[in-house]
Amino acid sequence: MLAHDWLVGLRGGERVLHHIAKVAQQLGHVECVLAMFDDGSLLTETLDALPRQIAPIGALPGALRFRRWMLPLYPAAVGQLSDRLAHMHRMRPFDLLVSTSSAAIKGLRPPQGVPHVCYCHSPARYLWSQGEQYSGRMQRLGLRVFGNALRSWDRATSEHVTSFIANSTHVAHLIEHAYGRPSTVIHPPARTDFFVPGNGARGGHWLAVGAIEPYKRFDLAIEAARLAGATLRIVGDGSVRRELERGAPSGVSFLGKVSDQALREEMRSASVLLFPQVEDFGITAVEAQACGLSVVARAEGGALDIVRDGETGALCDGSPEQLAEATARAEACDQSACVANAQRFSEASFERAIRVELARHLVNRGAAPANQPPGGGAEHLP
Repeated sequence: MLAHDWLVGLRGGERVLHHIAKVAQQLGHVECVLAMFDDGSLLTETLDALPRQIAPIGALPGALRFRRWMLPLYPAAVGQLSDRLAHMHRMRPFDLLVSTSSAAIKGLRPPQGVPHVCYCHSPARYLWSQGEQYSGRMQRLGLRVFGNALRSWDRATSEHVTSFIANSTHVAHLIEHAYGRPSTVIHPPARTDFFVPGNGARGGHWLAVGAIEPYKRFDLAIEAARLAGATLRIVGDGSVRRELERGAPSGVSFLGKVSDQALREEMRSASVLLFPQVEDFGITAVEAQACGLSVVARAEGGALDIVRDGETGALCDGSPEQLAEATARAEACDQSACVANAQRFSEASFERAIRVELARHLVNRGAAPANQPPGGGAEHLP
């Protein structure tokens, strides 16, 4: 059985779910995917072939559109799914629950004796690490009113998880802080077979990529470019784009959202990627290195797992002055070292590591993986 916070588009979290689903199907039968909300959009062939079970709260009129405003109802939605999970288990027992969570779905209560493995992208950011960055007035008010109760619920329901998997060392520390629980670090998969170096020469411009939101700190990248008199190309869109465009120097250009193919070409032609934000992991930095592009990153968060200072990029304190200074060190890094480093985060590496973790819980429960029967073995697994 699989669970995910919400199914509303194909982003990093859904790509992780896709690969977990692939591994789970190799180990046995996957009954369905449970989620609080679902917009019905196509994701991947593997995920689209699985039935979906949605919380009744998530089916209310307007729920999908206003799901981020419905934080106080998340515990109720997870409770509804827990009841449905128990009913499904009575009808057809299963051996393992696997959730992928950055909000509330890790609070699912598994049936008695069924292990629950949670791949945690981060403990709920709005509760534990980024609450102040929720800019909406009603959102801030809601967190002030319900924040303590939600944190108590979130901490208490961490006991429903048998084993946590963190997507970075940084997130492992957050899990320890929020829940007092250890975790195994398995980095999320990057498309290192798609993001590969090109044959053309690199230009002299810098690159920054991502949603143009306050926490991404594009303002620091722009100021670094101003100080260095450098050309900076920014890929992405978001709520503060217009504000940043108005104050940007002439050497800074905003490209908006681009296709994966166009992004790959940008990474093949730039001289360095600026990564000034603190991320739980930072898949963009891996994709850049897979293209042979070195990375200048703030020495915090998931970047510490990705960037090898002086070998595949440069780590700094994230100030505009330090970002500008660090670009020369990053540009001197060897392209082949960047590519080799990115292979640590390949899709195949992720699937191997996840397979070991899931199989361990199935063997402990006495349900052997489908292709590794110990003389018996279950037919109906995750």
